[in-house]
Amino acid sequence: MRLNKSKIKSLFQNQDIRGLVGNFFYLSILKIISFVFPLITLPYLTRVIGVEKFGAIAFATAVIVIVETVVDWGFNYTATRDAARAREDIDVVSQIFSEVIFSKLTLMAICFFLLFSLLPLFSLSKETELLLLLTFAYIPGHILFPEWLFQAFEQMKYITILNVLSKLIFTVLVFVVIREQSDYMFQPLLVACGYIVSGIIAMFVLVKRYGIYVRFPKFGPIFRRLKNSTNMFISLIVPNLYNNFSVILLRTYCGDGATGIYSGGEKFHGIVDQLTQVLSRAFFPFLARHEEKHSLYVKITGTIAILMSLLMFLGANLFVDIFLTPNFSDSATVIRILALSPIFLFLSNSYGTNYLVLVGKENLIRDIYVVWSLVGFALAWILVPRFSYVGVAFVLLAIRGAIGVSIYLMAKRLMKAKTHS
Repeated sequence: MRLNKSKIKSLFQNQDIRGLVGNFFYLSILKIISFVFPLITLPYLTRVIGVEKFGAIAFATAVIVIVETVVDWGFNYTATRDAARAREDIDVVSQIFSEVIFSKLTLMAICFFLLFSLLPLFSLSKETELLLLLTFAYIPGHILFPEWLFQAFEQMKYITILNVLSKLIFTVLVFVVIREQSDYMFQPLLVACGYIVSGIIAMFVLVKRYGIYVRFPKFGPIFRRLKNSTNMFISLIVPNLYNNFSVILLRTYCGDGATGIYSGGEKFHGIVDQLTQVLSRAFFPFLARHEEKHSLYVKITGTIAILMSLLMFLGANLFVDIFLTPNFSDSATVIRILALSPIFLFLSNSYGTNYLVLVGKENLIRDIYVVWSLVGFALAWILVPRFSYVGVAFVLLAIRGAIGVSIYLMAKRLMKAKTHS
């Protein structure tokens, strides 16, 4: 018994293990919060604003998510990796931080100009254009909240606290501000408010707690950072060809009602997907320094993914009955179709971002995403106009499955070659 206590004490004196255990504690809290807060507001929002306005918000969100992906430019992985490996040198980390922030601000300005210059080319109502503008307000708040740097420091504590704060602000304001259907326009602004407040606090913590400072970088370092993150950016942007583009296509051909039905079902998978991403990125800096722990990570996340898939398939009708209105009854079909999605995302995260990226093989991920996203883009044009929200769900599941399996096979091939070398 003494030996066991001694081993346990020695284990928890290890800084890496202590940090990982601490991260899991805060990750557990974040997972609970990520489940609870959306499920508090979802029944209220769907009842007050209805299926069609819910679909309008989903359309605007799909467009702005594409902008968000461009603004991020893959930094959430490449900059996290670089900062995690240099985190003992504040000058180097501050340089990385400055380059990323100024790169994102530049990309945001370009996206804003392009988006609202091109809007007149499309037959959108003034109401939809205004909704897009209000939804864009989320982007500055997203930039202000440098979650990627806290991940590099393995400080899930701050990520959890600030995420709770942003979601709490949004949740409270939803019940205060949105009282009737016409108030749906305020929903994206409320999301932005939560992120902006959390982002300002995050910046303060980085400066005061970690001594991070911002300096205006020269064009050369910014260009190099953009160039070095391009492979990761392509891997992250091309899924929009079948994912968010399918939602835009759905709204174009089938209207806000069908978009609302799809979004109602996809919301539950969005919550699960968010948890999967949080778990993946919590491990990312740890695996960047301890590649040999990858198999343990796979066992943990694989088990969680299987349980989530079963929960989604078996609980589809129950989720709709509890959290949505009768007008969303068809959303249960979307939930069931996407039930295998957590397993496919597990393969993509575990063997893609948390293995291939860490061994410097972003180009392989890029190629896989490009090929299958183009296939998904073609499928969307065929299936969405004909099968409406069911077509969107099938496209999403099929392409996520193809990407996940392809990444898994590629990673296993590299692991095998590395073992025999």
